[in-house]
Amino acid sequence: MSDFDVATTVRPRSDGGFDAELDGRWSAGGVPHGGYLLGVLGRAAAAASAEHPHLTSVSASFLRTPQPGPARVDVDVLRVGRSTTQLRAALRQDDALVLDALLTQGVLDDADPWWSAVSPAEMPDEADCVRIPVEAPGAGFRVELMEFVDQRLDPGVLGFAMGKPTGRGVIAGYNRFADGTDWTPLSLLIPLDAGPPASFDVGAGRLLTQQFTAYIRSLPAPGPVRFELRARQVSGGRIDQDALVWDSKGRLVGQSTQLAAVRVPE
Repeated sequence: MSDFDVATTVRPRSDGGFDAELDGRWSAGGVPHGGYLLGVLGRAAAAASAEHPHLTSVSASFLRTPQPGPARVDVDVLRVGRSTTQLRAALRQDDALVLDALLTQGVLDDADPWWSAVSPAEMPDEADCVRIPVEAPGAGFRVELMEFVDQRLDPGVLGFAMGKPTGRGVIAGYNRFADGTDWTPLSLLIPLDAGPPASFDVGAGRLLTQQFTAYIRSLPAPGPVRFELRARQVSGGRIDQDALVWDSKGRLVGQSTQLAAVRVPE
């Protein structure tokens, strides 16, 4: 089993729910990573949707910050169709609702798209990009997630680490799993929410995700994925961030958008 599979393990309960153990190492600054938390929900949703094994979409509201340790996942099957199963999943700790999500399960393949207007983001080769350690420069906090993810950033977006953000609101690079395992539809939730947030490139602070929506488009090819995070606007103490992820064949395999609270300089 991969590190991701182990960390997102869920165990069926006699009442129809699932028990989980949230791993504090899948965090940034001590806060559990959003993609990881959704992976736990997706694992439970897949267990409740045997006919449709692959996550194809998720829309989630982040209500509270969970803590590492025991948690419960409740799953309600809303509809089972010929091509999809639609579900609702909720993550709870100490009887408090932490994360609520609508998920769609389906059956994905690795075919090339019939049509696409999106080309992979242009950036240097992976070997020429800068690997991000757990003690990430310019972050001001530990990114525990980097113990499990080999993330390499385009050197052209690293100005924020030296106090010189470009102002474009773009972060781009590559992601691999450090244990050498390949990406799956469920684990793509990690690169869809992994990387220094685009807020850093406009001189703002960390994100606190409020709403997150992702689509998984196809089975990713083996190898690293290329990602681009892009912000469009900061206003009212909130920022949007779009993410696009391409596999090693240059196919768009995932996309997401989120709305998050953010602190801006006075």
